[in-house]
Amino acid sequence: MTTLEVALLGVGLAMDAFAVSITEGLKMKHIQIKYMLLLALAFGVFQAGMPMLGWFLGNSIISYIDKYDHWIGFLLLAAIGTKSLIEALRSDDSEIGDDGLSSTGPDDAYSISMVKLLVLAVATSIDALAVGVTFALDYSLNVPRASALIGGITFAICCGGVLVGHFFGTRYRRKAGVAGGLILIAIGVRILLDGLGLFL
Repeated sequence: MTTLEVALLGVGLAMDAFAVSITEGLKMKHIQIKYMLLLALAFGVFQAGMPMLGWFLGNSIISYIDKYDHWIGFLLLAAIGTKSLIEALRSDDSEIGDDGLSSTGPDDAYSISMVKLLVLAVATSIDALAVGVTFALDYSLNVPRASALIGGITFAICCGGVLVGHFFGTRYRRKAGVAGGLILIAIGVRILLDGLGLFL
């Protein structure tokens, strides 16, 4: 997997965190840099850590799945991408969800509890765990570097998400979800074609 592919993968994986960042940005009547950076850091750290964990788990079972690695990589990424795509297409750009995330309070000050922040960070990085398993199938990949790149991309995208949510509302959420899903599916297809000897 090339650096460009890892970067595109990072963008695709970051779309859930991007969407959540938009919802949090909506609640900020004034941009608060401290909370923007805190949100982005939490999402970035978990998005970087989950692939490492998945890679570790994948290495422990790689000898059993070597013959089918390209199919496993394709199925995992295609499943994650399809899930993101379906959720994006089913969503309404004018809505954030039924958990009240889009509501704003009467106060100008924004705050978020550490518990809620951790829950959001874990929930938006679960897909990265499965992707980490596919990293164990690529012996030439520098996994710590790839994971750090994914985390850094997520950090930057989430900062942008907070700004988008604050200034533009939720109009880009659906498009972001669709783009992220398609990127994951495309990378999965490339892995399959490469494994079958059909990738030029």
